[in-house]
Amino acid sequence: MQYMLLICGVEGVEPEPGVDMAAETEAWVKDTNGRGVRVLGHRLRPVADATTVRVRGTEVLVSDGPFAETKEQIFGFDVLECTDLDEAIEVAARHPVARIGTIEVRPFWPTEV
Repeated sequence: MQYMLLICGVEGVEPEPGVDMAAETEAWVKDTNGRGVRVLGHRLRPVADATTVRVRGTEVLVSDGPFAETKEQIFGFDVLECTDLDEAIEVAARHPVARIGTIEVRPFWPTEV
């Protein structure tokens, strides 16, 4: 089953001194790729670069910024192929951002074949 990990946190929050988040994240990516559970993933640009699109009737409404005003924002995403939710949770719990932010694990709807 496929799961989306939404990697969330608060911009500017730093890990404990001596923690190299970039290196730890790279190691996590290498491990999950090696296990064959990570399908794809990527970092996202900051919310200052976001554009929100809404359609109301026939009008397209475009605004700068994220769709919601919150402190926490989505930093990136990963798509996993796991046997079940327990495995997806185990993989998410090992992501370095889980120690300073939040990892939302969400299953995809089944694909009709």
